[in-house]
Amino acid sequence: MRQIFSPFLSPFRFAPILLQFVRRDILGRYRGSLLGIGWAFVTPILMLGVYTFVFVGVFRARWPGAEDGSGVTFALQLFAGLMVFNLFAEVTAQAPNLILSQPNLVKKVVFPLEILPFVALGSGLFHLMLSLSVLLVGALLVNHGLPWTVLLLPLVLLPLLPLLLGIGWFFAALGVFVRDIAQVISLAINLLMFLSPIFYSTKSLSPSIQSWMFLNPLAPVIENVRLVVFVGEMPDWSHWALSLGVSLLGALLGSAFFQATRREFSDVL
Repeated sequence: MRQIFSPFLSPFRFAPILLQFVRRDILGRYRGSLLGIGWAFVTPILMLGVYTFVFVGVFRARWPGAEDGSGVTFALQLFAGLMVFNLFAEVTAQAPNLILSQPNLVKKVVFPLEILPFVALGSGLFHLMLSLSVLLVGALLVNHGLPWTVLLLPLVLLPLLPLLLGIGWFFAALGVFVRDIAQVISLAINLLMFLSPIFYSTKSLSPSIQSWMFLNPLAPVIENVRLVVFVGEMPDWSHWALSLGVSLLGALLGSAFFQATRREFSDVL
């Protein structure tokens, strides 16, 4: 039982190593480019600009329940959902290759392999924070202010974090033994994008479909982000609690699988 909980303590036990790897992962993505890490700031701004042009100038879309009903509001609502989904997709897509891409670390018995999902999560959170800053500035300009409930954003996003760690541990270990899992996950991520309330609100769905929609762990997080940023209401605490419970269970199962299989990594690689 102690082995299952051991990976959760890794950020505290190996903080210097973790920070070094997160920094290397972030800077490595932009090394050699003209703007360098500046792309991390420019990309979300360009994304929001494109969404605004498409939904304001082309589709003239309206978001259900929005007071002004403008396409700018639609673009911001879509950006909020996509921001959460991108964090999930980034960590999940990297998971199968976390161990495979570091075979030299597997041979080092003293290296804490369990921190690698934390590295992917840390890098994903860095990009999430940049996208979140763009979202808040956009909401501030459109709505002429932000509700106090935006302070609850860290709490709203909390249920997603243990889930991503569990996914990271599980697929990092599984990817060592099943090399095709990366392709399967890529397909699953593309499907999940349209099964998540990113381009639409759950309020526009029938009640029967809404109940099924919230089986998707991303759905309550996305909807609660929209509630605290745009509506100024408290999160749906029942969905939040259920999502957190499922995420913690997923993290424990992922940790258990990782710890049970890690002894075989060096033999396979």
